[in-house]
Amino acid sequence: MPTAVPPPADAPDASGTPVGLEPDDCYRVVASRDRRFDGVFWTAVSSTGIYCRPSCPARTPARRNVTFHASAAAAQRAGYRACKRCLPDAVPGSPAWDLHADLAGRAMRLIGDGLVDREGVDGLAEALGYSPRHVVRVLTTELGAGPLALARARRAQTARALLEGSDLPVTDIAFAAGFASLRQFNATMREVYAASPRDLRGRAGSTAPAGALDLRVAVRAPYAAGAMLAFLAEHVVAGIETVVGTVYARSLALPHGPAVLAVDLGRVEGAADAGVRQVPVTAWLTDLRDTGTLVERVRRLLDADADPVVLDAQLGADALLGPLVVATPGLRVPGAVDGGEVALRAVIGQQVSLAGARTVTGRLVARHGLELPAGLAGVVPGLTHLFPTAAALADVDPETLPMPRARGRALTGLAAALASGAVRLDRGWAREDVRSALLALPGIGPWTADYVGLRALGHPDVFLPTDVGVRRALVPLGATVDALPELEARWRPWRSYALLHLWNTLMPALPGTHLEEDS
Repeated sequence: MPTAVPPPADAPDASGTPVGLEPDDCYRVVASRDRRFDGVFWTAVSSTGIYCRPSCPARTPARRNVTFHASAAAAQRAGYRACKRCLPDAVPGSPAWDLHADLAGRAMRLIGDGLVDREGVDGLAEALGYSPRHVVRVLTTELGAGPLALARARRAQTARALLEGSDLPVTDIAFAAGFASLRQFNATMREVYAASPRDLRGRAGSTAPAGALDLRVAVRAPYAAGAMLAFLAEHVVAGIETVVGTVYARSLALPHGPAVLAVDLGRVEGAADAGVRQVPVTAWLTDLRDTGTLVERVRRLLDADADPVVLDAQLGADALLGPLVVATPGLRVPGAVDGGEVALRAVIGQQVSLAGARTVTGRLVARHGLELPAGLAGVVPGLTHLFPTAAALADVDPETLPMPRARGRALTGLAAALASGAVRLDRGWAREDVRSALLALPGIGPWTADYVGLRALGHPDVFLPTDVGVRRALVPLGATVDALPELEARWRPWRSYALLHLWNTLMPALPGTHLEEDS
């Protein structure tokens, strides 16, 4: 029986089965309804013409009628429609995308962000640094579908989210999801879901405030929502972020305009023992074409695709971390809705306390950030601005910044590199290339570069041995800094999650808030 995350699910064999999982292994997973494999592969049933997630509760089909696919788009491309019972498109992405971060994984992150819809296959290829022909060949080989088919599957998923989470007219939803015409929209939805758009109006009315969308983001279970909320609350910057009760809210810039989102981490839906749970998200958008992009960025923020079963099994067996894993199963690495913002905030926070960094960042937001437009200002109290753009900070005189001159020069230098494209933090570049580019900039050292890899790039195997918080956390655990090389070797390839377990011991409890973690 395979483990929950197989060796790199990088390529299907002749039958479409991801490498690392033989067809018979996949069938055993389907027969056992193992939820851990939802999003790792999809099951297509020739006798019914539908495709499902591995944990579909329907009767297990006969082996002779089943094939396996490395993406939902591949199953759709083969002529199968989505199962109405298990909703196979409403699952997290493959954990392999971040674990291995190969070309296909990076491409999937950019496709999820809507790059193909905005800039086409040529734009995707340019972002990845390869020719369009090579990108098409790799994706077709490894995921069973090319970038256009993968983007089409994403549009269908976005449309379904809008149909379920809003009361918008169907015509508006069609164009918001990225379809070129209403006819194309209707045809695609019937082909993928065997239902008309009006038939897919799932929930009886949206519970979102007027003008907002009511969305759901799938996360793998168990999910330590309380720890995620505590981390985000500790890093809140006035003007662009706020935490009230169990709701984390923030502003963000999207390709077609600004937006505001509110994530309720105290209302994670689904049974605690389910393989996948749903996090409610309320979103206010200036342009509905950004819906899919917003969902993808929330997924990155919540580290939704990580496989907690595998990483908890390894870290939980460690003598030092075991009790921490038992106390907080399903701990995630808080990601980012904007990689450039994380990098710039990391520079601001160099060699100062977290409280000091928050204060300085808040001043920069008030002085150099754009105010939210009238339609967004006030939808969430306390959110007034967008984080300053890289171009805006690149033009600031370092001498005027409320920080030491060397750090001010490092900040404006990084901002200039981000604005010019000399450094890209959209997960399109290979991680080592990003790290090298960052280290080549004045004032950017290993701690900053690795912190960016941790949060902006979703790197699962980053550790910060010189971090003050790490050293503080080791003391009550009876460990010393001298033991870190040996400890790091035991924690690979999940050192990022080991780091978060150490940091989590330093997080204060949120006053007036109680969240029950998954068990």
